[in-house]
Amino acid sequence: MRDFIQRHFKHFNAGALADCIESLRDFLDNGGRLMITLAGAMSTAKIGRSLAPAIRSQKIHAICCTGANLEEDLFNLVASSDYERIPNWREITPKEDNELHMRGMNRVTDVAIPELEAVRYVEEKILPLWKDAEAAQDRRFPHEYIYDLILHGDLEFDINPEDSWLVAAADANLPIFTPGWEDSTLGNILVARVIDLTIASQDIVLGGLHAMQALADWYREDDSPTGLLQIGGGIAGDFPICVVPMLRQDVGIEVDLWSWFAQISESRPSFGGYSGAPTSEKISWGKISPSTPTFVVESDATLVLPLILESILE
Repeated sequence: MRDFIQRHFKHFNAGALADCIESLRDFLDNGGRLMITLAGAMSTAKIGRSLAPAIRSQKIHAICCTGANLEEDLFNLVASSDYERIPNWREITPKEDNELHMRGMNRVTDVAIPELEAVRYVEEKILPLWKDAEAAQDRRFPHEYIYDLILHGDLEFDINPEDSWLVAAADANLPIFTPGWEDSTLGNILVARVIDLTIASQDIVLGGLHAMQALADWYREDDSPTGLLQIGGGIAGDFPICVVPMLRQDVGIEVDLWSWFAQISESRPSFGGYSGAPTSEKISWGKISPSTPTFVVESDATLVLPLILESILE
C-alpha cells in the first residue's frame, strides 16, 4: 500500500495524502504518540477493520470520538448480519425511508441499523451495569461501561472481534474521550430510563467537562511529542485540540503545543464552520506552532483513513 501510494499519489489531494503518511510514519518512529478523532459515521462505515490493527500495533494511543461512533462499533459488533445495505440511497423516497422506520431500521446513508438486534440488545445488556453503578454510587465514562460489556459481559459477537476497534481498544485499555455523549442513542436511552424512573439519575455517566479534565491528565502524563489525526470536524476534533490552550492560557501550565496535526475533511473555510478552518488558524489559538507539521487532505475519510492506517503499519 505504501509503495503504491508513493508511486501514484503525486499531486493535489493525492500528493497531500502521500506527504501526510510519510510525515506521520516519521513522527511515530521518533517516539510520537497519536490521538485520532472520529466524527461522522466512521464506525458504521466499518473503520474498525483498519483501525483495530493500528490500535493493536500501538500506533494509536488515544481516541476522541462522538457518542455515535462509540456505540455504532458496538452495534456492528453484535448485529452486523442484521444490517441492511441501501444501494439506491441517493434516490430513496420519504415513503421508503418511512418504511424502513416502520420496520425498525435506522438508516445511515447507505446502511440501515436494526433497532431490535442492535440498539435494544445493547440496552438490555448495559442497563444492569448502569443499575449496579447507581447502587454503588459509581460514576464512569461512557466507554468504561462498554469496555466492561466487551471484556466481562455475555455479549454474542456477530463479527470477527478482530474487526472491531472497540474490542482492540478495550484489550489495550485505550483512553477514549467522548464529548457530547448525550448526542447518541445510548445517551438518549439513559435519559429515557431516568424519565421512567428505572434509574434515579443520569449522573452515573461522567460528562464532557470530566472528559476534558481526564484529557488534560492524559496530555500531561507523558512528555512524548503528541499528534492529532482529525477525521472530519465537529466536537470530536475541536474538543481535544483545545486542551493545550486551556492548560497554557487558563491554568497557566507550560505544556508543549501539539507536535503534529492532520485533518481529513471535505469542509471549506468559506462556509464559516470550524470543521473547514485552515490549520494556520490553530496557530492564533495557541494549539500548534508555525513549525508544527500540518496536513489537510480534502477528501472522503472513508476512502482516505484506511489508506493512512494501512500505510503506517507497513
